[in-house]
Amino acid sequence: MNAITPAAKGWPCLVLNADFVPLSYQPLSLIPWQDAIRSVFLDKVQTIASYDHVVRSPNARMKLPSVVALKSYVHPKQQVAFTRFNVFLRDGFSCVYCGSDSDLTFDHLIPRSKGGTTNWENIVTACSPCNLRKGGKLPQVCGMIPKTAPRRPTSFELQAMGRKFPPNFLHQSWMDYLYWDVELEN
Repeated sequence: MNAITPAAKGWPCLVLNADFVPLSYQPLSLIPWQDAIRSVFLDKVQTIASYDHVVRSPNARMKLPSVVALKSYVHPKQQVAFTRFNVFLRDGFSCVYCGSDSDLTFDHLIPRSKGGTTNWENIVTACSPCNLRKGGKLPQVCGMIPKTAPRRPTSFELQAMGRKFPPNFLHQSWMDYLYWDVELEN
């Protein structure tokens, strides 16, 4: 995995909750450096780590924060939003029928044409070929039973799944606060 080139990526800052755990893993809780500095001056966060890069104003100079922690704990949401990304994350970014990780789509287990609704318990991740093969049929009729039954995940389950899919770029200063098993190339 490559270390981030801050100038090319805009000097992002990792945001941790007051317990020093990232607010989110998917997507990773990052804010632009400008927002990080604003939050420091508004006394909403404490700087945990900084880049070597310094910004200056007529009256002050400051290293750009690379990791900040909120001063007040934010409780995670109890209900997870039903989004395409969260369904894919729940299903591990792979088709529940064949395991493929390419050309992913939604599939209604009970097709809409048969009264199926769009909700956590009726939607699964399917690759396009499997979705086309299943078509408007019930899983039992076409013999395509999902490997796992769809259900509403908890926020903790999605966070755990998110840790299985690290982003492409991570800065070295973030590694003490992230729980992915990755190595940075020098």
